[in-house]
Amino acid sequence: MYKSALVAAFLSGILSVTHSTPIAAAPESSAESNIGFVIYTKSLSPGTLNARWMYSTKYKGPGIATGGPKIGFAGRYHVRYFYDSGEFSDEYDLLIEKADDIYKVSWIVQGKVEATGVGMEVENGLAVGWRRLAD
Repeated sequence: MYKSALVAAFLSGILSVTHSTPIAAAPESSAESNIGFVIYTKSLSPGTLNARWMYSTKYKGPGIATGGPKIGFAGRYHVRYFYDSGEFSDEYDLLIEKADDIYKVSWIVQGKVEATGVGMEVENGLAVGWRRLAD
């Protein structure tokens, strides 16, 4: 009994120290700053995807991909991204390829792949993690 009370007091002390000690945010490494995420959802207009994207922890906003297939996600699109402020961000040719239940995604400018990612279908869309190939 005495031993259980001692262990409980020790664990309580550890918990109070960890909850009261501020933790400094780790600086963002260059590898972390080259990570992005986008979720595409089907628009009411066939062949069109709505996008919600983020790059690193600094940039995010909406986007729209047009010119794709009427059914499914796999296909070729033209995508335009904007910042939350409404200001234009970037524009790409977007290639979404499907193999089994995995998607490979490429963002292309003038025939050159600028970014690449992988994704999977989620309840309401296509979720994709990506990175730029060169900064």
